[in-house]
Amino acid sequence: DFLCISLLNGYIQLRYNLGDKTVILQTFQKVRANGNTWHSLKAGRVGNEGYLDLDGINITQNASPGMTALDTHTDFFVGGVSSLNLVNSMAAGNEPTGFTGCIREIVINNRELKLTVTDPKGGANVGDCDGTACGYAVCKNNGTCRVENSGFSCSCPQEWTGSTCEQSVHCSQNRCGSQALCIPQPTSSSYTCVCALGWSGKYCDSKIKFFIAKFVGNSYIKYTDPYYGKRDLQHSRISLNFTTNQTEGLIVWMGKGEDEDNDFLAIGLANGTLKVVINLGERISVPLIHSKYYTCCDERWHFVTVVQNQTCIKVYLDEELILFEDIDPHRKYTALNYGGICYFGGFEIGRKVNIVTTGLFQKEFMGKIKDVVLFQDSKKIQLMKAEGYNIYNGNYGN
Repeated sequence: DFLCISLLNGYIQLRYNLGDKTVILQTFQKVRANGNTWHSLKAGRVGNEGYLDLDGINITQNASPGMTALDTHTDFFVGGVSSLNLVNSMAAGNEPTGFTGCIREIVINNRELKLTVTDPKGGANVGDCDGTACGYAVCKNNGTCRVENSGFSCSCPQEWTGSTCEQSVHCSQNRCGSQALCIPQPTSSSYTCVCALGWSGKYCDSKIKFFIAKFVGNSYIKYTDPYYGKRDLQHSRISLNFTTNQTEGLIVWMGKGEDEDNDFLAIGLANGTLKVVINLGERISVPLIHSKYYTCCDERWHFVTVVQNQTCIKVYLDEELILFEDIDPHRKYTALNYGGICYFGGFEIGRKVNIVTTGLFQKEFMGKIKDVVLFQDSKKIQLMKAEGYNIYNGNYGN
């Protein structure tokens, strides 16, 4: 499989192959070769339907029956490759050559690639297109860059400060502990401290321990499974206890949550009812919702277990089997390749649940979680030893 964007005789081409055939899209207009004009290019595919947009002029290739998943499992190459022999013969119209020109603002699956010296895995013969110390987007948050004899300086908007306008003025004198994030509150000309896992207090300066994790919204725990490499991913299992008074919320997401091609198993609430969604491959997300109304937002503890046996899914709620479904009798994809990552309650600060889950769940979990067990492990997960923010001690009180 491959996906390639190239410049051919002045036209932009998108070529991709999902395993069965090569699809080719080409712009109607040529790219101006004067070296002074920046062009906006958007390209990609939804399933096997491709699209190509140059400076607002769109071309779409109608979908036809065929494969719908891009299985590359490789790095991204920008501007060229380490060896031209690596390029598939169908990926370029002529003999492949490296790109000559300037590239900026590369966004892949809603994530911007940092085109710096240190962030890429490797590269060669790449220079600064701007030609000055200012470069591109050196000054953050709409700051204005000025070239100085010693390098550059940033003139910052009123709400921002720092050498590159990276810090809110409301956080410039913050008292948040070293294990905390400062979140500016412009409307009140103040800030709040978001505590890292194991810390609490107004300024996150009090060490805490807990066995029950309390989520208050804008909270998350990210757990990395140390035994992932030894798991039988065709037979997955997760169980936990939860309590809440909310009708919506993501309880757990087993999966990387980085892009739409990642496998996942998710448990959450929708309209007060337990909702389980599983994706074993090819972006086919299968939601399972108990047909009989069952309120899970009654502030009582509920015990949920989800068992995946290849494509057969069983869901137990309070030790009662409430769902049993074979999501693909043809057994095309049978393993939950979740990458060893489990999110509880939500995702990292700034990543909205409804966006990461593409609308499958609407908001972060607010409530308590305890007694998490993966697969057939004899021990519970120690949530305190994971990564996370804004988690409170749920051992006592409400």
